[in-house]
Amino acid sequence: MSFVAVDWGTSSLRGALIDDAGRVLDERHAPRGILGVPAGGFPAVFDELFGDWMAPADRRCLISGMAGSRQGWIEAPYCPCPADAAALAARVISVVPGRIALVPGLTDSHDDVPDVMRGEEVQIFGAMHLTGVTDGVFVLPGTHNKWVQVRGSRVLGFRTFMTGEFYALLAQHSILSRTVDPAAPLDAEAFAQGVARSAHGGGLLHNAFGARTLGLFERMSPAQLASYLSGLLIGEELHTQPLDAHAEVVLIGAPALTTRYALALEGLRITPRVLGAEATWAGAHALHTALQGTDAAYP
Repeated sequence: MSFVAVDWGTSSLRGALIDDAGRVLDERHAPRGILGVPAGGFPAVFDELFGDWMAPADRRCLISGMAGSRQGWIEAPYCPCPADAAALAARVISVVPGRIALVPGLTDSHDDVPDVMRGEEVQIFGAMHLTGVTDGVFVLPGTHNKWVQVRGSRVLGFRTFMTGEFYALLAQHSILSRTVDPAAPLDAEAFAQGVARSAHGGGLLHNAFGARTLGLFERMSPAQLASYLSGLLIGEELHTQPLDAHAEVVLIGAPALTTRYALALEGLRITPRVLGAEATWAGAHALHTALQGTDAAYP
């Protein structure tokens, strides 16, 4: 029996029809993130995109991501770390009783400051299933990057870094916007120089100004400077992590970002495993299976 998995984010959503063996039978994507859904409009958008998939009376759907946030369809309270797939499955909440459920996301705390994720937790459990890595570091690059510690198939904790958002702010809304071309493709050499510079001290606030002066003295082009600035930010992020060459590291995300993180990690002599969208569907399948194994099944 197949089920429907939906990853509903801030600006877009995607869904998959998945069979009981975890095989993806069909996929759909739409620019209908939660910010574009009017108040009370979630059921209509869901039916428009997935109503035919949900036509069989016994078909179930599991939704993850920002649809479970306060601005989403129904707020799903976070599941605290440490947590395994069973703990997460036990906290899903009902949208349509017995048919549609929402994954709650995870929360952690550092020095009494909370941290949260929604959607990435499904990718993490999917990546564990696909790679067999149950102890290591899972990195999820994006607008707000997640660095996740996993031990014994449990998410012990995680930290969020606003690296992607800071890059956009600096490249598009600061003085650097006059010297950086954020639309340029990756220049691996310039990127590596930025990562290396971040390790030399001086701090990001100082080093970022170099993305202006290197252009001012025509030592780098706007295209090169985009990669250099990206390297500075990702390098700054990497140097806060307790990594070593023997660490198991799994990258999960879009190739445009995982390629950069893989390059930066290889500079530390770490070769990560890399996954994309398949991690989301594998994680949804794992949670769906866990739900089917409980007495109550879907809430």
